Amino acid sequence: MPIKLVTTAAELRSESARLLGAKRGSSQGLIPTMGALHSGHAALARTAVAQNDVVVATIFVNPLQFGDAVDLDRYPRTLEADMALLDAEGVDLVFAPSVDEMYPGGQPLVRVTSGSLGEKWEGASRPGHFDGALTVVAKLLHLGLPGGVAFDGSTPAYRAYFGQKDAQQLALVKRMVADLNFPVEVVPVPTVRSEDGLALSSRNRFLSDVERDAALVLSRALRLLEARANAHEPLDVESAVELVRSQPLVELDYFDVVDPLTLEPLAENCRETPFRGEGLAIIAAKVGPVRLIDNAPLDS
Repeated sequence: MPIKLVTTAAELRSESARLLGAKRGSSQGLIPTMGALHSGHAALARTAVAQNDVVVATIFVNPLQFGDAVDLDRYPRTLEADMALLDAEGVDLVFAPSVDEMYPGGQPLVRVTSGSLGEKWEGASRPGHFDGALTVVAKLLHLGLPGGVAFDGSTPAYRAYFGQKDAQQLALVKRMVADLNFPVEVVPVPTVRSEDGLALSSRNRFLSDVERDAALVLSRALRLLEARANAHEPLDVESAVELVRSQPLVELDYFDVVDPLTLEPLAENCRETPFRGEGLAIIAAKVGPVRLIDNAPLDS
């Protein structure tokens, strides 16, 4: 059955109910996106399709997440190509609402706040970004609730899929779901990389060939910390920072190792202490005009 496009919340609810009934399904997956999809999003779709009877993807360029109107205007809108990618992966339904459909009374007066967890790292560089992201994710999780009941009378299982590349967003969504008792399971999907190690991102298309080559220093620095963690060596984050700064086209914003849940820096970042336990190496930098983020889980 070919993928179907809906643009209103009412259509989303009725069509997901129809699909669950037609498939006699007991589970529904949701993949929130802003479009401009790539192989990383395809991995989200494959994971969701493997785990659910019905899969819905959302495509909405959320104005609340953009502090700069120019960035909002230039964000790629590629609905036809996005639909083709999702259709190839077996996604059943795409919800692509207008801004008026998502925010019918104008920008919402009441929003989800990311709190102190959203004020550091990416939040420090992009004030208000995570408040906007959580607000739209909360709405999408609500609108994407399974629209029917399985034939055994139980409520369908409900899962939402997020990429681990956006580590801080993933941590915030997990916390929001736990703190506000959303009836959904958040499923992380590992970062997808090109063969040379660059994390896939919709922003990569704005890199020149020279800039893209320079951007590879981000993943090289992360792999350096991974190797040290696996060998139970001191992480020596400072030397990894210097590796990034040695690339003249890269302007480093932050590079640190943090607790995966709280995003607080770990004490094990010092030069002498062998790494033990778990951590998350996070990095953000501008390469030419493009801001890139990446991360790597560390587990000794």
